[in-house]
Amino acid sequence: MPRDRGRESHELRKIASKRRRDIWVYTEGELTEPQYIDIIKAFQPNPPANDIHIVNDTRRGGGSRGSGGRGADRTPGRLVEAAIALKRAKDNEARRADVREELLPAVWCVFDRDQHEGVDAAVARAADAGVKVAFSHPCFELWRLLHHQDFTATFGGVCKDAARRLPFAAGMTAQQLKVVSLAQIAGGYLAARKRAQQINARHGDHVPFSQRDPYTDVWRLVDDLGVAEY
Repeated sequence: MPRDRGRESHELRKIASKRRRDIWVYTEGELTEPQYIDIIKAFQPNPPANDIHIVNDTRRGGGSRGSGGRGADRTPGRLVEAAIALKRAKDNEARRADVREELLPAVWCVFDRDQHEGVDAAVARAADAGVKVAFSHPCFELWRLLHHQDFTATFGGVCKDAARRLPFAAGMTAQQLKVVSLAQIAGGYLAARKRAQQINARHGDHVPFSQRDPYTDVWRLVDDLGVAEY
């Protein structure tokens, strides 16, 4: 028992001595979103103000392939429930370690409309629990597309239509299109952010997230990472 208390005290001292904020991210996608986060976190100010952790990262092959497992545990509802549990644990640790307010941990979920049921309930539950959400309708590919062009028409909830509009999509398979590289998005962030805010403004606050087509607020996650542009 004393040994356990000593170990716990040591862990709390480590947390209290941190000079960076921890940002914990759950992603619906196994490949695209984690690759994107890996790319943009390198554009934090130097020295970085945040340590970014992809909690449910299941990639293989050095991050170039998904696990091939089932996606049931990556639905918006399940992601949010896992994120809420983690936030409670991390908030408790931070309180006990007396972490400064500006270094309090943040927990994010990144997910899409796709064909998921319960999206609106998941977004509301996350907001109530203080979990942040980066949401795209119909899918994350809209955010990638906005790095290259404006797009305001509805996709009818069909993600592949957004993916096929990517300027580098010709001749690529659906699996190849899931791979994100810096070359695909370099120099496009500020324009993508502005375009996203413009299309989002067309939807009133009363419109459920599941009906906001098109919509993406991934830029909110980028801003929270302290990334100004890439």
